[in-house]
Order: sequence, then C-alpha cells, then structure tokens
Amino acid sequence: MSDVTDLLRRVRDDDRAAFDQLFAIVYGDLHRMAQARLASDSPITLLDPTSLVHEAYLRLRDAARLDLASRMQFIAYAARVLRSIIVDFARQRLAQRRGGAAVHLTLTSGLAREIGADDSDIVHIDEALEVLAESDPRLRSVVEMRYFAGLGEQEIAAALEVTERTVRRDWQRAKLLLSVSLKR
Repeated sequence: MSDVTDLLRRVRDDDRAAFDQLFAIVYGDLHRMAQARLASDSPITLLDPTSLVHEAYLRLRDAARLDLASRMQFIAYAARVLRSIIVDFARQRLAQRRGGAAVHLTLTSGLAREIGADDSDIVHIDEALEVLAESDPRLRSVVEMRYFAGLGEQEIAAALEVTERTVRRDWQRAKLLLSVSLKR
C-alpha cells in the first residue's frame, strides 16, 4: 500500500514513469471494473474491457496533476473516467445515427441493460447524475463507483472514507432521486 501512496505522491509531482508504474499496479482492478460494466454478450461493439481500460489510461495520463492520496481514491477517480468514456461513446453513437449512414453498434454495459440499451438513456443518466451532483456530490460518486466501476459497498466506503451503512443509505437515496429525475 505504501508503494501506491509513494507512486501517487510522485504522480502529483508530474513523474510520468511513476504514473506508468501506478497504472500497472491497478490495471487488474481497472480491467475488472471495465469487465463488470461491459458484457461480452454482443460481439459487435467498439468497447471491450481492454479498450475501455486503455482509453482510461490515456485520459488519466493526460489529466492535469492527480491530487489523490490512496489507491481507493485513484480507483474512485478512475470510475468517473470510465463513466465519462461510456457516456462519450453513447453520445458519439447518437450523433452518428443522426448523421444517417452510421452502423448500429450496441453498448452493452450493466447499466444499459438495467435501463435499456438505448444510448439516449445513458446520456439521460449522465445528465441526471450531474443534477444529482449539484445537490450532493457524494451521491454521484456512489452511483459512479457502483454502476460504472462495479465496486462493492466496502470498497466505496473506503474510497469515500465513510461507513458501509452510509454507502447503503446514499445508494437508496441516489436511486430514488435518479428515478424521479429520469421520469421527467
């Protein structure tokens, strides 16, 4: 654990080699998170767990200095990046469809399965999460980590430095607020 903390400190100081070492350490976690979000039941997709993790690597590497203190904070931040990639992918596909000759590709994330595989649903969820963040940023973080990163209550609690009970309450509240927001 101290290795990760040291690497995070070096990453804050803009050490690219430290970032690569850090990413190598958390690669398995990130791949597991991506795999939890993208099902392999559709052979026709541009997003697979490996490409999602590699895109996350590029976005994290190009981000301004990461000011994170622990492995779980890095994983929580990566969950936000995964969400961003999935939403950007859905928006891109919607734009292509409006353009006419786009090939239909199915995004098969667990979230999309729960609410329907329509890209516009993913974009609506993203917008609802932004509204949710205005009233309570922690609720957005819980949703991101649970849906877009596949983290469990214990991992979310560690990342947010709260109790598991708080995570469960936040999850219930977030589901209620999101359902109201999505029905509009």
